[in-house]
Amino acid sequence: MPAFKYEALTDAGRNASGLVEADNPRAARAQLRAQGLVPLAVQPVAQQATQASRFTRRVFSATTQAVWTRQLAGLVASGLPLERALSALAAESEVPSQRELLAHLKAEVNAGAPFAQALGSAPREFDPVYRAVVAAGEQSGALGEVLERLADDLEQRQELRAKLIGAIAYPIIVSIISVFIIIFLMTYVVPQIATVFTSSKRALPLLTVIMLGISDFIRHWGWLALLGLAGGGVMLRLALRGEAFRQRFDAAWLRLPLVGRLARGYNAARFAGTLAMLAGAGVPILKALQAAAETLSNSAMRADALDALAQVREGAPLGAALAGKPRFPGLLSMFARLGEQTGQLAEMLGRAARQLGTEVQRRAMTMATLLEPLLIVGMGAIVLMIVLSVMLPILQLNTFVK
Repeated sequence: MPAFKYEALTDAGRNASGLVEADNPRAARAQLRAQGLVPLAVQPVAQQATQASRFTRRVFSATTQAVWTRQLAGLVASGLPLERALSALAAESEVPSQRELLAHLKAEVNAGAPFAQALGSAPREFDPVYRAVVAAGEQSGALGEVLERLADDLEQRQELRAKLIGAIAYPIIVSIISVFIIIFLMTYVVPQIATVFTSSKRALPLLTVIMLGISDFIRHWGWLALLGLAGGGVMLRLALRGEAFRQRFDAAWLRLPLVGRLARGYNAARFAGTLAMLAGAGVPILKALQAAAETLSNSAMRADALDALAQVREGAPLGAALAGKPRFPGLLSMFARLGEQTGQLAEMLGRAARQLGTEVQRRAMTMATLLEPLLIVGMGAIVLMIVLSVMLPILQLNTFVK
């Protein structure tokens, strides 16, 4: 009897994987459902390595995935069968790797596999949240509507990320250019001009002496300082692989004055948006919480979300569980509590996600607005100090000549 490797969710919202023997994939899924599991992916063991090697590189970017999901949702919602919708999208694609992926998904669906399981054969393209939403749509018979919600969530996530990147791009570019200009002035301009005055064997102003010392250090030991920074970055990266250190680092990051609040709001908005989408698609709250927690990039907030999941599993309301986690904004727990009281949890969580996303955008724009003049003033002050270190000996020499 063939063996199948499966990935599934338990009633408690935990991930489960293993092997099951069955005559075909459909029988394997029936066995898993009989055991109280929700199958996400069921693959023949003999084909697993072949399928994994076919899609080792990303085929869809985040933007193209959102566009593709929107197109598929429109075709399915219009009544077109899933196989024909996949064929139409494959025919329209101009990228060979995308056509290959879509042809593979169509073949899996034609063989009798659910669409969520077919997506599981390309895990680099479709994460567990994506597959869980699709599985919920298939089970409820409203795949087109669920895909529309999924496309909305992907587009909103991309919009928020693009606005954040746009807000911080200018300060980063100005900072990099400023560093290069200062290094050039200190390593080339200052030494060239200073040699004129050092040959006179007269005492130089203190500011000039300091600048010459900094310039000499950068020219002779700058490479060592750069190497030390690179080594420190590598050591930090290795240390962040440890779960305990990563949680302490992420918790400390959240306590920073500006970027900490920005990171907290961004993670909370993503968590609320994912949870709202899953709850609206009909995914049980425990499984939705498990999947939404995995989307958090901050490990400290992810640990809090998993702890809230444990409390909800024991019978606590979601709003009360989130209220006990100070790293999550109070707005999220308030809307969760209102959603539970009114029976509109998905809608209220969606409102919380939108308000948190708007707040993150506002904070990012405010931070960028403050940083731009500060960077310009800081750059001007450093250049002024360098110019003064060059001009003071000239003024001193003119006074001596007179």
